[in-house]
Amino acid sequence: MIVVLHTIRSAHNVGSIFRTADACGAEKIYPVGYTPCPTDRFGRENRALVKVALGAERYIPWERIISPVRLVKRLKAKHPGYAVLAIEQSKTSRPYTAVPATVLRNGQFILIVGNEITGLPKSVLAACDGVLEIPMYGKKESLNVAVAFGIVAFHLAHKGRGTI
Repeated sequence: MIVVLHTIRSAHNVGSIFRTADACGAEKIYPVGYTPCPTDRFGRENRALVKVALGAERYIPWERIISPVRLVKRLKAKHPGYAVLAIEQSKTSRPYTAVPATVLRNGQFILIVGNEITGLPKSVLAACDGVLEIPMYGKKESLNVAVAFGIVAFHLAHKGRGTI
């Protein structure tokens, strides 16, 4: 699993995603745009992120990227067997549980999540192989981005490995 975090505002959410991604066996995380990183450009630790990540930021390689669409194109070329999936509510989204195991190719996929308020831009969604959503049954329309990532990442990781 490769994780792309597009313009996530909260260092706490990013730290939580690092920790969850580690638990799912992610191979790399790409903070995109203004998404907080474990260290700043001067090498100083992002204390809020590190506090929540609990060391996962040291185990998972990460690379800051500015353009999400260029990154997706680069990842597709580098990892041609990986499915590129976004978590987002859209007209083309389908339930995250509806992804066939064959699409995941032994847990090889790229999972993209976006901004807590605005989500992912249409240009990023257009570059994906599929858009997934978590069906909501209450009054709220969405979950916290780190919670949504955890639900979908664990499901896809297990399904890709044939453990569910």
